[in-house]
Amino acid sequence: MSPLQNPLLISLSLVLLFFPNPTPAQKTSSETTLVSVSPYEETQTLLSWISNLENHQLFFPNPTIPSCNFSAITCNGKGSITSIKLASLNVRGNLHSLNFSSFPNLIHLDLNNNFLYGPIPSDLFTLSALTFLDLSSNRLSGRIPTGLGSIKSLAVLRLSDNDLIGRIPISLSKLMNLEILLLDQNQISGGIPAKIGNLKKLKQLRLDINQLTGTIPMSLGNLRDLTVLNLYGNRLHGLVPREIEDLENLIELDLSNNSFSGRLPQGICRGGSLLKFTAFGNDFIGSIPKGLRNCSSLIRLRLDGNLLVGNVGEDLDFLPNLSYLDLSYNKLSGELPTRWRDLKNLMYLDLSGNAITGTIPPEFGKLSKLQKLRLSQNHIVGGIPKEIGQLSLLFELNLTDNRLSGRLPLEFGKLANLNTLDLSENYLSGPIPKQLGNCSNLLSLTLRNNSFEGSIPIQIGNLVNLQLLLDLSQNSLSGEIPSELGNLHKLEVLNLSHNMLSGFIPSSLVNASSLILVDVSYNNLEGTLPVNRVFKRASPELFIHNKGFCGSIGGFPPCKSSSTNFGHGRTGCPNLAIFIIIIVAGALVIIFLIVVGVLFIIREGPKVGENKVSEENDDNPFSVWNCNGRIVYEDIIEATENFNNKYQIGMGGYGTVYKAVLPTGKVVAVKKLHLNDGELPDELADQKTFRNEIKALTEVRHRNIVKLYGFCSHVRCMFLVYEYIERGNLHDILKDENKAMELDWTDRVRVIKGVARALSYIHHDCRPPIVHRDISSNNILIDLDYEACLSDFGTAKVLKAGSSDLSTFVGTLGYVAPELAYTMKVTEKCDVYSFGMIVLEVLMGRHPGELVSDLSLPGGIDILLKDLLDQRLSPPTVEVVEELVFIVMLGLACIHSNPQSRPTMRDVFQKLSFCHPHLLEPLDTITLSQLIDGLGDESPTFDAS
Repeated sequence: MSPLQNPLLISLSLVLLFFPNPTPAQKTSSETTLVSVSPYEETQTLLSWISNLENHQLFFPNPTIPSCNFSAITCNGKGSITSIKLASLNVRGNLHSLNFSSFPNLIHLDLNNNFLYGPIPSDLFTLSALTFLDLSSNRLSGRIPTGLGSIKSLAVLRLSDNDLIGRIPISLSKLMNLEILLLDQNQISGGIPAKIGNLKKLKQLRLDINQLTGTIPMSLGNLRDLTVLNLYGNRLHGLVPREIEDLENLIELDLSNNSFSGRLPQGICRGGSLLKFTAFGNDFIGSIPKGLRNCSSLIRLRLDGNLLVGNVGEDLDFLPNLSYLDLSYNKLSGELPTRWRDLKNLMYLDLSGNAITGTIPPEFGKLSKLQKLRLSQNHIVGGIPKEIGQLSLLFELNLTDNRLSGRLPLEFGKLANLNTLDLSENYLSGPIPKQLGNCSNLLSLTLRNNSFEGSIPIQIGNLVNLQLLLDLSQNSLSGEIPSELGNLHKLEVLNLSHNMLSGFIPSSLVNASSLILVDVSYNNLEGTLPVNRVFKRASPELFIHNKGFCGSIGGFPPCKSSSTNFGHGRTGCPNLAIFIIIIVAGALVIIFLIVVGVLFIIREGPKVGENKVSEENDDNPFSVWNCNGRIVYEDIIEATENFNNKYQIGMGGYGTVYKAVLPTGKVVAVKKLHLNDGELPDELADQKTFRNEIKALTEVRHRNIVKLYGFCSHVRCMFLVYEYIERGNLHDILKDENKAMELDWTDRVRVIKGVARALSYIHHDCRPPIVHRDISSNNILIDLDYEACLSDFGTAKVLKAGSSDLSTFVGTLGYVAPELAYTMKVTEKCDVYSFGMIVLEVLMGRHPGELVSDLSLPGGIDILLKDLLDQRLSPPTVEVVEELVFIVMLGLACIHSNPQSRPTMRDVFQKLSFCHPHLLEPLDTITLSQLIDGLGDESPTFDAS
């Protein structure tokens, strides 16, 4: 979409006809109005503010033309402005220069999801006709003006997701017409004013993710029309008042992550309308509220992380609509009730960390929608019912640390969607079923500390998606390690310790290139240790108590020419002469590279204006804006205990990411580079990436791009310090069943728009333009409000005029544009392709994989779109389905095989922001083939009029 297609620019040239005289209009004898400001003055005030915005040219290139005909501005019959809607338009600036007293008839003001900063002006109280005010999702700071309590007509007040501080003004209790009050995701402190109970018309009250203290005032019980009460993530304490039971219209009640104590009100759900009740992470005691026992409306119930007692089988009964139940880490007892088989909508069940006894009912096999089943750390006995193998949608099964016995059912091989299987710490016996090799989507398989016997099935090698862990340790497994384990190219951790395995470590494990740890200790293995990075750097403790190894790892004797080699070839160790030649040749190569590097540095010298990363200043190696470098450096070392693994929150291609809480209370993410001693070429490459990321992130400032706070450059320690993004990366969210289900369709649309906004910015608003080159779900971080932040600019490339822009191959497989394989030419269209892959991944809930190649087949592909959408979520509502279909169409255009046929990111972002075509066909009938190339005027799916 060109800028001229922006709806804010339509019909600009016609509006001046309404105001031919640049002086205030004269009232006629027939006019009666309370307006003391002329429409012309209103318009000029608005235009003056817009012209002072930092980026007004993006959406308002001609600030001399009045605005009544804009789609975002509404006027009454006399030309007076009644509505201003500039939401999600990348508006950047403050509200100081906007004289609100100039808009006496303004009813609706919506500026949400922009980049407004500074305090909220106190003269907002002059908007006496205002009924709707939305300033949420900006960067506004300071206190909430007490004058807002003077706007008696106000019905909706949204100030969420800003940086507001101070207390909730008591004056807000005067807003007797207020129906929605959203103050969540700020830094508001103090207590909840008791006078909020005066707001008898209030329907939604969200105060979550603030710093509120004190107790819940009993007066909240007066808000009989309240449907949403969210107090999540504060510092509230004490008892929950019984008056909460009087809120019979509540649909959503969230008391989670506070310090509440005592018993939960027993009469919750008295009105029978409660859909979601969450109170996890408190100190509640006593039993589950009796009012929940037959709360048939309930969809979601989370009471985990408390001190609740009682019989789980008796305290919950008729909950036919329940889809999410988490009672983990309490003190509940009793047996699992067979009648729960009637919970036909149950998708998530977590009872971990209780004292549940008895067996797993075979009737659980009838929970056809179940996707996560966690029963770990209980006292459950008996066998695992074979009926569990009927749960075709099961994504995670965790039964660790119980007293389960018997054999693992062969029917588990039918669990095609299983992602995580943990049966560790039980008494399971018999062979490991070869049918497990059919669970092709497994990422983690843990059978540790059981009594499994026999050999490791070769079919385990079919689990090519195993990535996180394969742990078969502490069993009675015998025989040789199958060479087929070398097929597990994604596997990171392999633990076969404490078994009775014999023979050799297969040479094929060299092919498992992602391995970072292998533990084969306490077996009967022998022979040569494989020569690759994971074995070369491994601790000797990972190989102790075996029949005998030789190799280059410390503590083991060197292999002799007559020694038996690893693997099944048995060809003998390399002889000493070859070994010496390799060492000498390697040393000469390293010396040559050092000499070349030194000569290059001497020749080039430092260049003025370069953004250098220096290793010279040992006194102050840490560079942070507005901070003392050495102090912050020491704070980070202390906060991470010198980068202890317990603070690790992620690992990238060239660094490990840690979470650090500084003494000020500020939370940051720290990426520490992997510096490989003696591997100069890799070290130089890492430093180039390090410098690249600093240069890129110090030159860009955008809400949807992660902020770089500083860096440390030292010969012994190199790291980068970023803002901490709470929810982590998109890949992990989509992979986690619970988190993926919380990421609903509206939030997924927000994520996609955020990525599009960031890419449009670096491609079209940065000079010179920047291409990211590694857009993947691992490099998209999600904050608490499900806003996307683009990260990892280590491979970003600046597109300079006149440059060839040829490059080496970088990026994440599965997201890289196909043309890079043969042209190696970097353009913005490479990022556009990656964005298209992200669109499909977000809406499908998984990487599209083979689907993309199938789209290029003759005749396309006739998959119904509804079957492609993430099945873990409920079908999209009518309100969002049109937007989802349009987004898929845009995503398919972005992955066009011809780069020239892909849209620009500016086009994509503008279409996402402003185009809302009408869907001509129901979702159930739309196929992908209809959407491919469907953005033209003849689209069979949309009416773009």
